[in-house]
Amino acid sequence: MLRPMENSILPCLEIGAPRDEAELSVILMHGLGADGHDFADVAEALAAAAEPRAWRFVLPHAPVIPVTINMGAEMPAWYDILDMAKRRELDWETVAASQKNIEALLAREVAGRVALAGFSQGAAMALHVGLRHQAEVAGVLMMSGYLLESEDQPCPQRSHALPIGIFHGSDDSVVPFEAAEETIACLEAAGFTPDLKRYEGLEHSVAEQELRDVFAWLEALG
Repeated sequence: MLRPMENSILPCLEIGAPRDEAELSVILMHGLGADGHDFADVAEALAAAAEPRAWRFVLPHAPVIPVTINMGAEMPAWYDILDMAKRRELDWETVAASQKNIEALLAREVAGRVALAGFSQGAAMALHVGLRHQAEVAGVLMMSGYLLESEDQPCPQRSHALPIGIFHGSDDSVVPFEAAEETIACLEAAGFTPDLKRYEGLEHSVAEQELRDVFAWLEALG
């Protein structure tokens, strides 16, 4: 059942258990140019598969902003990408704005039983926020994502146990598999022990086997 959230910073969809009954809540963020509806079917399937356990999914819609790499066209985006170089150049002010919005959603959920998850840009934001709220997050799940990092924004060091699951296609031309490998290396250097699953032949999308693995990873959070 889908229910619109009221009085939130970001408009969202809610799928699955109500907030006060959820054993696990997942804030699931879409990719560039999409919206929360993009993963609604996935969230409904995962919530149904988890029964009788009470899982809850919160699917926010990113704000509409101009995106530089798309010739300034306005679209839903968690942050502005200035250049698609190997190490992406970002507008960090837009990253900070989305971080605050996601933190507000995180604060609404039951502390300690919330996973941050996402696809592509949404995965990057899930990791970015999760690393800065390690004590409050049950885990971070990334599909086709990457670490947001710069000289001024280094990867935070590990301060609490934080499960991190990274799921990535081998043939992704939008976010190359090398980005997942670089993310793993940076996280390990910071003291984390992320899990990586590689899907042969998969491009910038989500596969059926990947969703089965996502379900198993969420189950393992307890």
